Amino acid sequence: MADIRKLIKEIRKEIAMAMESSMDVNDNRLDSELLEQIEALCFSREEIRSLSVTDIKTIIDTVFNQMRRHDIIEPLIKDPSVTEIMINGPRKIFVERNGVIEETDLSFDSRERLDDLIQNIVARVNRTVNEAEPITDARLEDGSRVNIVLPPIALNGPLVTIRKFPEKAMTMDNLVALNSVTEEAALFLEKLVKSKYNIFICGGTGSGKTSFLNALSSLIPKDERIITIEDSAELQLSSINNLVRLETRNANTEGKGEIPMKTLIKTSLRMRPERIIVGEVRGEEALDMLQAMNTGHDGSMSTGHANSTKDMLSRLETMVLMAAPLPLEAIKKQIASAIDIMIFLSRLRDHSRRTMEITEVTGYENGEILLNPLFVFEEEGEDENGHIKGSLKRTKNPLMNTGKARLRGVCIE
Repeated sequence: MADIRKLIKEIRKEIAMAMESSMDVNDNRLDSELLEQIEALCFSREEIRSLSVTDIKTIIDTVFNQMRRHDIIEPLIKDPSVTEIMINGPRKIFVERNGVIEETDLSFDSRERLDDLIQNIVARVNRTVNEAEPITDARLEDGSRVNIVLPPIALNGPLVTIRKFPEKAMTMDNLVALNSVTEEAALFLEKLVKSKYNIFICGGTGSGKTSFLNALSSLIPKDERIITIEDSAELQLSSINNLVRLETRNANTEGKGEIPMKTLIKTSLRMRPERIIVGEVRGEEALDMLQAMNTGHDGSMSTGHANSTKDMLSRLETMVLMAAPLPLEAIKKQIASAIDIMIFLSRLRDHSRRTMEITEVTGYENGEILLNPLFVFEEEGEDENGHIKGSLKRTKNPLMNTGKARLRGVCIE
């Protein structure tokens, strides 16, 4: 293996020297030309021709992936069973498969190889990361979300976490097949989306918020104008024709040029949106999102991190306070007026992602935001394989706010 690694370094060095004068390394059209050059150089060397077919293919693929793809993690990115890739420095790489984290036997040849991969990833989306700015978010060409943390913040070397998403966007039928929602709940949500209720999805890390948002968005009528606003573009709304996608921008090395989410939300209001979809609210942009929902943009959606529906409401209050020192009563009234439906997702102990609650926000009274649970997950034990049995059950509570549905001719109940 050591000899193969040495050959890989030599081939890569020769190809890189040739490319400096003859190829544009950023031109994707030249992938086939690069591959031809690597193959020609490999078969011109006697020590490589004497190797097995498998070893020769390993050398060719490795050199190509190092120069044009994602180095040793390229097979992991292409593996549909891998949902998360965690790089803890050059020697430790973990993956998540079917909700279970396992260590791989992969490692980078050197710290420099990992640094090259990181710079290649951020450069493709016009982001920067270095010792002065050691934390950034980025995305891969397929939409996978990337978080990068460099030393001196990261003590055990550069950290890269890649959250992969399915090649095809999640649909409500997929969620039903995965037992995340019942057919009854799916039909109910479809009617809510078509009636243009404002929906907020919350849950913990890895609970499936983005996938659920994709599924809900697929129910939007195709003739509407939709604007999506995200830190790193992840949403897959292929069914929408009149789609505008906006992405935040970090400040440059001089501290200038930053375009935060709150600026994009304000800008989107002047772009004649019928719905605004905010990927995730984490800070003071929550106020702008709520105001957008309250100013005639019904049917808007967003997501946020929380451990329960009530926790999410408390977090929204805190995030709004970050933007403006408003009275708490005014903030709660704003939230109660803006959001119609809260959906809470969770990742259970068997690693399944389930919809735990669909709740209506009915108003504000006596200092509290009033909630009306419509669907609640009821656990019924475990099967012989340890999988949790249970489903989302309809409560006896009727939907209180039926005005939006009546206005659009939709029969909810």
